[in-house]
Amino acid sequence: MDNAEIPRLGPGVAVGITEETIHSVVHAFYARIRRDPALGPIFNRVVAGNWDAHLARMCDFWSSVLLMTGRFKGAPMQAHVAVGGLRATHFARWLHVFRETVQELCTPEAAELFSRKAQMIGESLLMGIESVRGRDRLVPSNSVL
Repeated sequence: MDNAEIPRLGPGVAVGITEETIHSVVHAFYARIRRDPALGPIFNRVVAGNWDAHLARMCDFWSSVLLMTGRFKGAPMQAHVAVGGLRATHFARWLHVFRETVQELCTPEAAELFSRKAQMIGESLLMGIESVRGRDRLVPSNSVL
């Protein structure tokens, strides 16, 4: 069997993460986010009446990250840049709520993997947003890139 025939297993498989785990985490996490005083208003404004679609998309995202299913098709950086007004404190709060959720719902190994991936993703998104903001401040509004 050559490498092309070997199925790739996502990192979540080794710690027992399943599609059901991902579904439970995503739905519990966003239920908390919707009630969160700092993040709820942002998500409720951006997601509005499309919560079912957003939850399905987030399940696809985490399935792709942790199980390597490749189901997620999207541009998370562009989506987060478009929100506007996001700060490091928002990402820190998001990560805190996420960690609480996975620690309550998952085995310690699965919670650690979820948390580690979430931190990397959050840091990447924040750096991307800050980069775009910096570029926007440096480029005159009448210039063409």
